[in-house]
Amino acid sequence: MRKNDFAHQVYKLVKKIPKGKVATYGQIAQQLGKPKAARAVGNALHQNPNPQKIPCYRVVDHLGKIAGNYAFGGGLMQKKQLRAEGIEFKDKNHLKLKYITIF
Repeated sequence: MRKNDFAHQVYKLVKKIPKGKVATYGQIAQQLGKPKAARAVGNALHQNPNPQKIPCYRVVDHLGKIAGNYAFGGGLMQKKQLRAEGIEFKDKNHLKLKYITIF
């Protein structure tokens, strides 16, 4: 799988995350058959060519932590977008794990 193919597959999966739910970088990597590629998933999402159609804000780390360096407005924007979908946070940077789904 070439780098662009990998990114395309990441975007395809992220589009499937239901509104009001999130997935982890690791879950996406696992779904793509690359269980050690969580960081590559994050890199692909950081280069998201269409954040209006590819909801990369619905991807968090395995602890439910939002991305402090979220590419499209920073962590506060990611948190705002998630809250708009009804996702609750247990502290400043971590959402409640009940919102993590394996789609």
